[in-house]
Amino acid sequence: MRTDSSSTAASPAAATAAAILPLVGGPANVTTVAHCMTRLRLVLTDPSRADETALRALPGVLGVVVADGSWQVVLGPGAVTTVTTEFEKLLAHHHSGTELRDAQRLRDATPLKTVLRRIAAVFVPLIPALIGCGILAGLNGLLLNAGWLPGLTPALAAVAAAFMSLIAVFVGYQTAKEFGGTPILGGAVAAIVVYPGVAKVTAFGVTLAPGQGGVLGALAAALLATYVEKRCRGRLPESLDVLLTPTLTVLVAGLGTLYGLMYAAGAVSTAIGTAANWLLTTTGPIAGLILGGLFLPLVMLGLHQALIPIHTTLIEQQGYTVLLPVLAMAGAGQVGAALAVYVRLRHDTAIRTTIRSALPAGLLGIGEPLVYGVSLPLGRPFLTACAGGAAGGAFVGFFATLGDKVGATAIGPSGWALFPLLTGPRGLAMTAAIYAGGLLTAYAVGFATTYAFTGPLATRRTP
Repeated sequence: MRTDSSSTAASPAAATAAAILPLVGGPANVTTVAHCMTRLRLVLTDPSRADETALRALPGVLGVVVADGSWQVVLGPGAVTTVTTEFEKLLAHHHSGTELRDAQRLRDATPLKTVLRRIAAVFVPLIPALIGCGILAGLNGLLLNAGWLPGLTPALAAVAAAFMSLIAVFVGYQTAKEFGGTPILGGAVAAIVVYPGVAKVTAFGVTLAPGQGGVLGALAAALLATYVEKRCRGRLPESLDVLLTPTLTVLVAGLGTLYGLMYAAGAVSTAIGTAANWLLTTTGPIAGLILGGLFLPLVMLGLHQALIPIHTTLIEQQGYTVLLPVLAMAGAGQVGAALAVYVRLRHDTAIRTTIRSALPAGLLGIGEPLVYGVSLPLGRPFLTACAGGAAGGAFVGFFATLGDKVGATAIGPSGWALFPLLTGPRGLAMTAAIYAGGLLTAYAVGFATTYAFTGPLATRRTP
């Protein structure tokens, strides 16, 4: 006991993980563990055994979100990675391989909303690579436009583009892993989507194109492969299972991908791109108002992760997503609202300290510390922050109707951190100016509306 205590004390992440575990019902109550950029995501066998109030009171915990059967402990960027690692180490001492496989089967029986959340979980591990490659692609574009380092730009282009050219394989691997199949078989079937040889395949009078269907096709292919594999397991003699199951999985799912899924996913991907472009170029201010205004509640509930496949499809198809810069305005509205609270509640030392510590992360697009530490506890500032996000979204959407679309070459960052990833048809300077104008608009409206409606909170706020 003395050794464990000193080890835990030596590591803040381990101490946080150890404090969280009993408050979610102990290791036997934890079915699955995952994390995104800011949240430790848990699926619990019996949610009633978790103590949400005590979790919220833990040092280092910025908030707790319960949505669609998932318990999401908001820890913030950086901290979430180390705490998740320590949390998994604690579970490893208690869960056997059989228990983990049983937990996976429980996940396979979850309802539709949980399936959507799990599809989002397929893409979350890909975000670091999307960010890194997106920034390198932007840097390479700047070098090309300036005519600098011509000997280096081909190498940078290869480094930046390689991941996106094979993203279907990674999606397939992650899909099979998430849904209980053999990951490498999911990746093998999804690889068909990007294989150049599919250009020789013709069905229904139409010739396939490499990459047709994109990440959606890869997702569907891996899901089919997982289904076929599970149907084969247990139905074949054990002596033949090792040979026939992978063979039948690749054959059946591969042919299904070539003669069905790639066509269907290609049509869906094209429709997504067309709809996103039409939405902003035709109804730009209205679309921006709605998207920017409603995104913060999605973040609060953790449902914004479900948009990752759409962003990824747009990036793969067009080279950028036009939705992310509009949605990023929600975080800017939150920053403006927090600044107004800071000015208004001059005698509330606790809330002002929270704002000072959370504001840098908010400016870089990490909104959870301000959401759970400031606006939600106060109530009204959350709504006025949404108003700021709506105004910023309308600003960016207005310029989209003029042909000045703002796109992001990767997903993950927002706020000021999104500037290196911006791109648009009118050049980087115009694109950055429009995005900056949207941020300033969201800051201003979030600040003004919050300042106007925050006065009474100083006497009503609970400690």
